[in-house]
Amino acid sequence: METTDAVKRLSALAQDSRLAVFRLLVRAGPEGMAAGEIARALEITPNTLSAQLTVLANAGLTTSRRDGRSIIHAADYEGMSGLLVYLMEDCCQGRPEVCAPLAEAASRAACCEGAQA
Repeated sequence: METTDAVKRLSALAQDSRLAVFRLLVRAGPEGMAAGEIARALEITPNTLSAQLTVLANAGLTTSRRDGRSIIHAADYEGMSGLLVYLMEDCCQGRPEVCAPLAEAASRAACCEGAQA
């Protein structure tokens, strides 16, 4: 991942509402959520939510698809993984215990993701 892409993704997450939207979509899983459902869950006005989703999508952190009359938004797990790998690729300096909590959390997430499929 290029540094400019990492900065764009980090910048997109560096705002309360966008971070809340992204975390909600991560919890929702690959199925995602309709925009109206996101707005109700987070008590965000639709126009504000639309702007937040646009920023997240432009940063490569969310995707969307049409389902009938609804737009379903989902976390872009590949984009999120790319950012996490970029942040951690030089981690530890020969001390694996530094990264052990993250590796353990990633392992649990991978286990749970496989169970959802």
